[in-house]
Amino acid sequence: MVPLLLVLLLALILFGAGFAIKILWWVAVAVLVIWLLGFLVRSADSGGSRSRWYRW
Repeated sequence: MVPLLLVLLLALILFGAGFAIKILWWVAVAVLVIWLLGFLVRSADSGGSRSRWYRW
């Protein structure tokens, strides 16, 4: 009975980790798109100045 419970627990952990990793990939893609849009808008709007839209 204990090995069966361990296998079920392992399956649940792996399923949860896979779901979380997939969500994190979508979050990373969204942040990259927002960063690129901000970079393009700022570079088109700056008029030749060397200012950056981010602080780092």
